[in-house]
Amino acid sequence: MAEQYACPTTPPPHWRDRAACIGEDPEIFFPLSDSLAAGADARAAMAICRRCPVLLDCRAWAVEHGEDDGIWGATTAPQRRALRRATGDTLAAPAYQRGRTGRPDG
Repeated sequence: MAEQYACPTTPPPHWRDRAACIGEDPEIFFPLSDSLAAGADARAAMAICRRCPVLLDCRAWAVEHGEDDGIWGATTAPQRRALRRATGDTLAAPAYQRGRTGRPDG
C-alpha cells in the first residue's frame, strides 16, 4: 500500500532522506581500500547499510549512475562494476570511461 502524505501536492520524500547513513561519518563509506575486505571502515558502513530501509534504492542509484567510489547500498565499487557487467548496463559505466557526452562511445 502506498504511503499517504498530508498534502496531495507535496511530493514524497526522496529515498536519500530516509537513509540510515544520514548523520553518520561519511568517511566510513569511502574506505581507502577498494577491495572486498576493506577493513573496519567498510564493515561499519556495511552494517549501517544492512539496516537501511532504502538499501535497494541506494544500490540501484549507484549502479545506474556508475558510482565508482565508496560503499553504496552495501556494495563496494568492484561489486557494482560486476553488477553492471552482469546486466550489460554500459550507460552506467564510470564517468571517466563514458567520455564527454556521457555515453560509452564518447
